[in-house]
Amino acid sequence: MPLRVHVDVVSAEELIFSGETDFAVFPGEAGELGIYPRHTPLLTRIKPGTVRLKIPDREEYELVYVSGGVLEVQPTLITLLADTAIRAHDLDEAKSIEAKRRAEEALKNRDADVSYAAAEAELAQAVAQLQTIKRIRNRH
Repeated sequence: MPLRVHVDVVSAEELIFSGETDFAVFPGEAGELGIYPRHTPLLTRIKPGTVRLKIPDREEYELVYVSGGVLEVQPTLITLLADTAIRAHDLDEAKSIEAKRRAEEALKNRDADVSYAAAEAELAQAVAQLQTIKRIRNRH
């Protein structure tokens, strides 16, 4: 029997994914984290990006966009508590493009009442959403 690890991806609103995987990739703050079953315990923050889950007996990865959060890895269980998590096929490209445009405008206009850090965070999230959408398109 092949080794598997159970993964739960949870947002503030709902359980996004719960199931067995052969392998999982998470957007860590210092780079991508590839996690196999029996991984050493780990607790880390993640940044906005795409979670890729290799589901047994499926060729394509399950893709989930996350805006950041906390990842806990145990040898047989991975739990991601995400600020926001959206299944990749549920992302709205038009909204992501508009959010990116707004964030770029806010960053250009430093005299605005908008916080520079908030605009940077919004830009990072919009770019990560668009990258997730691109990944979905490239596999079809």
